[in-house]
Amino acid sequence: MSFVEKMDEVFKEKWKFKEEMPIQQKMIPEMLAGKDIVAESPTGTGKTLAYTLPLLHLVDGGKQQTQALIMAPSQELAIQITDVIREWVAGTKITVAPLIGGANIKRQIERLKKKPTIVVGTPGRLVELVKNRKLKMFDIRHIVLDEGDLLLSREHRVIVKNMIDAANPERQVVVVSATITDEIERVASNFMKEPLRIQLAAKHLPRTGQVTHSFIQTVVRDKTDILRGISHVEGLRALAFVSNIDQVLMKEMKLHYNKAPIVVLHSNMRSLERQQALDKFRKGEARILISTDLAARGLDIEGLTHVIHVDVPHTIEQYLHRSGRTGRAGKDGEVLTLLTGAEERDYRKVTKGIQPVEKIWRNGKLQEKNSPRGRVKRS
Repeated sequence: MSFVEKMDEVFKEKWKFKEEMPIQQKMIPEMLAGKDIVAESPTGTGKTLAYTLPLLHLVDGGKQQTQALIMAPSQELAIQITDVIREWVAGTKITVAPLIGGANIKRQIERLKKKPTIVVGTPGRLVELVKNRKLKMFDIRHIVLDEGDLLLSREHRVIVKNMIDAANPERQVVVVSATITDEIERVASNFMKEPLRIQLAAKHLPRTGQVTHSFIQTVVRDKTDILRGISHVEGLRALAFVSNIDQVLMKEMKLHYNKAPIVVLHSNMRSLERQQALDKFRKGEARILISTDLAARGLDIEGLTHVIHVDVPHTIEQYLHRSGRTGRAGKDGEVLTLLTGAEERDYRKVTKGIQPVEKIWRNGKLQEKNSPRGRVKRS
């Protein structure tokens, strides 16, 4: 019997998917059994529902108590998770509240007084609320770290560990991400009880689209102009990654001056500005969303035709996280890198085992070059 058949009727009626995803089949029964879990599955494979559905069966909406906490590294991801949960809990006694930075903290404190069953938050705001004794960690028995590799990175791990340690001693902890390194697994094991390791690769997944990996040989000064040209391609919907906020701002200024249909996303934007940018992109008013890795981490944006690496990522994990945004739900996609000579070494490393195709930008079109690899040679 599948987990869908075992769900409460109110949730079963809301299941609109043709099939269960492998991560859901493996993870949901184990979460329901109360096990601590470290789960790795590619971007866009159903991880949010893999922990949300069991949580809805593990908590009791009839209790005036906050029982579950979901942590996310960015405001956008936290809001996205909250929206998913709200849809599933409609018509039940289970309630959910977002606790994110950049939003009005007084309103969040008022929401906490009503004891929402589940809270979804970002590390900075959660710490602030715990320190002010507005969020009582001892009541929390279920903790999920979404994009756990970021939450357990050196920047956040002490904060996250302290919060988990303050939770109920009988707590359940679940860590999910598209990439879990050995280091992250070791860190997680420090506050988990005999965690179950679930690991799924793209080959285990149904309905995988064909993803082409390609690159354009260029120089740094020409990258913005290539983006401008690509932004006018009919039917294109692209998420473009740059290495830092300064680069986002510079490209935003130059591309808007040239009336390119783009929007940007970065951590220095106010919550309303970020939401407006996402809405504009989702409505098709902009063809390219330019972002840093953190700002775009975990965002669920349907129908992306391209992921563009404006700057080459330094790690394979970073390349996989970015690239996993296209080729979802059986649809084809393309991962395009704007490659300078200085970045070739990193590019060879992150595309090991892949055969990227060299392309050129000519006459308003992306065209394949005769040479399959150009001067980026395999070692």
